[in-house]
Amino acid sequence: MAKIGIIGAGSWGSALTVLLHNNGHELCVWSALPQEIAMLRAEHEHKSLPGVKLAEDILFTENLEEAVKGKDLLVMAVASPYTRQTAKQLRPVVPEGQLIVNVAKGIEEHTLMTLSEIIEQEVPQAQVAVMSGPSHAEEVGRGLPTTIVVGAKKKENAEYIQNIFMSQVFRVYISPDVLGMELGGALKNVVALAAGIADGLGYGDNTKAALITRGITEIARLGTAMGGKFETFCGLTGIGDLIVTCASMHSRNRRAGILMGKGYTMEEAMKEVNMVVEGVYSAKAAMALAEKYGVSLPIIEQVNEILFHGKSAETAVRELMLRDKKSEIGEFWE
Repeated sequence: MAKIGIIGAGSWGSALTVLLHNNGHELCVWSALPQEIAMLRAEHEHKSLPGVKLAEDILFTENLEEAVKGKDLLVMAVASPYTRQTAKQLRPVVPEGQLIVNVAKGIEEHTLMTLSEIIEQEVPQAQVAVMSGPSHAEEVGRGLPTTIVVGAKKKENAEYIQNIFMSQVFRVYISPDVLGMELGGALKNVVALAAGIADGLGYGDNTKAALITRGITEIARLGTAMGGKFETFCGLTGIGDLIVTCASMHSRNRRAGILMGKGYTMEEAMKEVNMVVEGVYSAKAAMALAEKYGVSLPIIEQVNEILFHGKSAETAVRELMLRDKKSEIGEFWE
């Protein structure tokens, strides 16, 4: 049995709490929102995961030090826009060598840093790993079979986290490619917005397949230019995560995209979804990285145009379809 602090009590943090409790671990869950802690103490259920019960012996707290002290592992489950400010709060209470696994996805817009890089910067005494893959909280909380990847710089850290999370319904692989995993997890949210927009416009399966296939091409193009491994983008944290996020109504990014395809503004869509839409925060960062590394991201570029420059979804799709003719895999004719 391990003592584990869950930093962030939203739907994903709550689902992982259920999983880890079922695995026999001792849990303490922290939230910055007093009303969220009050709800969990009273109901032992998160409103975003109806029907998923959290056991009576799980501790819920607003005291960050209580969630951290004496823990074998901290699970950072805070939405990407709040990662840095939460990490700043962690710094004075995290002991030297503390292992933290970040399970959120995103890229910080103004620094272009991944979330693990932010945590390492703000909590330099910690050892930081990541966990990513096709894993909706709604399904993990219900115990539906899920497969995911843990990435860490040290193999022993990856293996330790693998053993903590592994169960008959939650299969965990390990990888040294932390950067590739994080880029796949962040950028797929932007492509999922595009998939949702296409759905909102009334387009069909052909369009969805094209967006997923060409979307992973863009993600891999940028990711490998930045130093990620091509194999990572062909795996669970690349194409796997992209498929589930583009295809499922559990995906807040797809749901927001559907609304934009129906004519909602970005702000209206985010308000309607009423959850953090990670792809909106990663879209600008993706274009800045594309410029920095000199790569072309036509789908992600058009998503940015819709989100931030008032371009209509119909115009964006037309421009994507009418780009210069290309070969898909390179030209081998002589």
